[in-house]
Amino acid sequence: MDYKEIEQLLESYWNGTTSLAEEEQLRSFFMGDTIPEHLLCYKDLFCYQVRQREVELGEEFDQKIYAAISNPVVRIKPMLDRRWFVPLLRATAIVLSVAFIGNVAQDIFSSANDDYDYESYNDTYDSADVAYEQVSSALLMVSEVIKVSQVEKMLPDSVDISAKPEELCE
Repeated sequence: MDYKEIEQLLESYWNGTTSLAEEEQLRSFFMGDTIPEHLLCYKDLFCYQVRQREVELGEEFDQKIYAAISNPVVRIKPMLDRRWFVPLLRATAIVLSVAFIGNVAQDIFSSANDDYDYESYNDTYDSADVAYEQVSSALLMVSEVIKVSQVEKMLPDSVDISAKPEELCE
């Protein structure tokens, strides 16, 4: 068999595209004595495959497998361990009971005059238009401050922000 053909078969073997007959050709080639030195590294692989075909499992193996299959052992692990779950449940019940009793006691002993007295309420502005103007001017001032702070972040440190626009152009 030609070494070039063996190298091509090896290439297709590594790509997984060989047929069973081609793989058998490779095994028979590597079982021989005349193997080039650059292909010796593959000899152990193909010789191992041939040797493993001859190995048979004993009757003991079959008996062990059948015994394991015929008597399945199902072990169910408990989801929650009662040793720590029951005390946790008790502690939770105590905490909820104390919270409930505290809530009830707070409602009972709190003063009944917690409601807001609407009769004594005085509005800050007599007119809604005046209140709207005040809120608008306050929001405009906040907006200007935010714009100035954003501009300060964008400008380099060498620019003086307090300078008038005419002075910056000079």
